[in-house]
Formats: sequence, structure tokens, C-alpha cells
Amino acid sequence: MTKQFGAKSTTDQVLAGIDLNGQRALVTGVSAGLGVETARALKARGTEVVGTARDLTKAEHALREASAWPIELVEVDLASLESVRAGADRIVADGRQFDLVIANAGVMATPFGKTADGFETQFGTNHLGHFVLINRIAPLIRDGGRLVNLASSGHRYSDVDLDDPNFERTAYDPAIAYGRSKTANVLFAVEFDRRHKGRGIRATAVHPGGIQTELARHLDAAWADATIASINADLANEGKPPFEYKTIPQGAATSIWAGVVADANEVGGRYCENCHVTTDVTDAQISAISEGVRPYALDPERAKALWAKSEEMVGERF
Repeated sequence: MTKQFGAKSTTDQVLAGIDLNGQRALVTGVSAGLGVETARALKARGTEVVGTARDLTKAEHALREASAWPIELVEVDLASLESVRAGADRIVADGRQFDLVIANAGVMATPFGKTADGFETQFGTNHLGHFVLINRIAPLIRDGGRLVNLASSGHRYSDVDLDDPNFERTAYDPAIAYGRSKTANVLFAVEFDRRHKGRGIRATAVHPGGIQTELARHLDAAWADATIASINADLANEGKPPFEYKTIPQGAATSIWAGVVADANEVGGRYCENCHVTTDVTDAQISAISEGVRPYALDPERAKALWAKSEEMVGERF
């Protein structure tokens, strides 16, 4: 019987007693926060970890600080397809296989901007960069391996807009753009899972929870404080304790659980949070702290349509 974990479980608790010697994993975004902790936890159990980062000096410093050094680093700027393809080419040329890929890197609530290829920053970085990187290295994922995409409860803000992905006709809203990119992360996992489960490879998407990392550097402090105050007022009315941020080891735990511990058939093509698969699939209003996933994020036809649109946008078929 699988041991039960929850919102407060940490990476070390999830991996307690598990020997990962001989395993190999790729983790994107190992220069801060969840990526560093994910790499540390896997390495501590014997996994050979390859990490990607835009700034390798920053990544090495962060990994040393977390006692996660040394690991192999590959330079990848997800906001530049030239950089993504160069990094993927280096990984493919090496030729060694992966048991686990964790697409951890991302940005949140950025001011309006464009990637080097002209895509809206959040959709281009969070989704399209990973879409190209992971598909290019997909042949290196072992039969029976796993892909974990870091999504977010922020997917509830908005579905993907396949007619206007770059906000060329829509007024830009940082939260809506973030929501689109996080919905895309879930849909990408759904379609990747469908395409590769014949080899036993399963893909899933996870929400790490509310965590204070540098991901939130673009959030307006007053807005964030007001949001937390509103959440706490709702909780008080329900007789519940106030909201608490997760620690970074608690936030990274769901990625580790879905990638290593959970049954592959349980998580494949699904959305996970707090170290379990989310069963609440609803279009009803969901509060900021409750669990739940919007149906559009798990829609297989929507996932196929996003895949086709993504191929069109990046000019590459997979």
C-alpha cells in the first residue's frame, strides 16, 4: 500500500527509505527555489541529476549553498528557442537516458513582454520553451520513465487562447497570461502522456502550492497582501486557521512524489497537488486555497489542439 503524504510533507519525507542509485533525472530551472531543492533531494538519494538554467554561475552558487553540488549543468534560456535547441542538442549528443524529467523552470505575472522569438513572455517561457526542449529530448526518456510539468492553481484564471496566444488582440493581464501558460503546462502533460504511454512513459502536471520564492518577484506587494487578507477572512468565517505558505521542501515534495513515488498509472495524464492526484474537477468557483482543477486543463481534445498550435508557433513538428 502506498504511504499517504499531504500538504506539509517534505521532499525528504517523500523519499525516505528510497534508493535512487542508478537513476538519472533532468530538472529545469536549478538556479533557485524549487529547482534547487528538487535537485538536492534527488541527488541525496543517489540520482544522477542534470540541471538546466539560464545563468550557470547563479545555478552553481545556489546548488553549492544547498549542498546539491556537483551536478551537471546545461545552459538553457527558455525564452530563446535558439538557446533551447542548443541545450537540447547538447543533451541529445551526450546520449545518456533519463528516468525522470521535471519541467520546473518558469516565470510568473511578468509585465507585458516578448521572448526572443516574439512570443508573449509567460506563454513562450513556461510552455513553448519546455515544449521544444522536452520533445527534442523525448527519445532519451527510458521506457517506463516519467515527465512532471510544474503547473499551478493559477491555471484556474484562464484557459489557453489558441486564437490570440500573444495578446495581439486581447488586453494584457499578467494573471490571465500566467493562467494561460499554466493551463498549457497541464494540457502538454495530458497530450505527452497520450503519445508516449505506449512505451510506459507517463506524464503528469503538479501544483506545488503557495511558496515564497523569487518566482513572485513581479507580484505587486500590496496586491499580494490584500489577497492573503481576503483569503484569511474567508478562512476565519469558516472557522479555519489562517493561510500558511509552504516551505520550499514542502513545495517541491509533490514534484518528487509524482515523479518517483506515486503509481505511474495513477498520475499519468492527471493533475496533482499536496502529494496526491486531484479528484475535484469542476467549473464551479474554487477558492484560492482549495484543491481543484478546471476541466479545460484536462480536456484531451484541447490538449491535441494546443500541441498542433505549439508546433505551428515554434515551426517544428514532433
